[in-house]
Amino acid sequence: MYYHLQVLLYGEKGEELVNFKELKDAGAIAFSDDGMPVENAKMIREAMIEANKIGSFVSEHCEEKSVSAGAINAGEVATKLGVQGVLPEAEEIMAARDIVIAETNNLHTHICHISTKTSVNMIRDAKKRGVKVTCETCPHYYSFTVEEVLKSGVNAKMNPPLREEKDKEAIIKGLQDGTIDAIITDHAPHTEEEKEKGLALAPNGIIGFETALAATITNLVDKKYISYLDMVRLMSYNPAKLLGLKEKGEIKEGHDADITIFDPEIEYTYEKESIVSKSKNTPFIGKKLKGQVAYTIVNGRVVYER
Repeated sequence: MYYHLQVLLYGEKGEELVNFKELKDAGAIAFSDDGMPVENAKMIREAMIEANKIGSFVSEHCEEKSVSAGAINAGEVATKLGVQGVLPEAEEIMAARDIVIAETNNLHTHICHISTKTSVNMIRDAKKRGVKVTCETCPHYYSFTVEEVLKSGVNAKMNPPLREEKDKEAIIKGLQDGTIDAIITDHAPHTEEEKEKGLALAPNGIIGFETALAATITNLVDKKYISYLDMVRLMSYNPAKLLGLKEKGEIKEGHDADITIFDPEIEYTYEKESIVSKSKNTPFIGKKLKGQVAYTIVNGRVVYER
């Protein structure tokens, strides 16, 4: 989803703001510390104010570190596997903080990769009050629950972690009613050696570019939760609009020719051997998917052909 994104605090340390105007003048269109949460409320408030002053916004990874230690979602699966569980409040507490700051100061804030029912409910309620909050989720949060860890192990470990069935259902509902603005991949490649460190020590993250379309067709469109037009809106039009990319996000004369051509009817099993990425860390291996990309065109140039 993001490019020309810039860090909002020097060194991602949460101690000193960058110069927002200079970075925007240099081409930055949004600001984030990526997977590092800004724990200092005063700093994130100042960052949100400065970003909004120049017509931009802060995209926040919400994780309250004091309650986020763990490998997978807290609950029965974590107990069964003997690993520490990540409390859902880790995401929700910080999301609530940012919503409060946005509402009190009339600021736009964007919350990354939401994964819990409470996050969806908070954002829905805030939007109804007119708060300028936007958010995103990822295919794995509407495709799997924490139970997938029992099958895929470390390849189902990410941050935020896979949650419970009630959370998955809430994410789907949030996509249906417009609470969630965009679908992104949170693509995070890791080597097999890194992932072989075991569930407790292996790094978070899965690859997501190659499965994003098929996972969405399989788990949302084909199940009649959303339409193909909804899918395009969530994965293309809305992200471009959110980032102010005026020549992207839709097929229109004068716009950049960024087009994916796919066959929505092809069904197949996603195999490790077919992965184009050098990294193979994904819980979609061995899963039956529907919808296969034939061509990817970027700015009028074919960059992928099956």
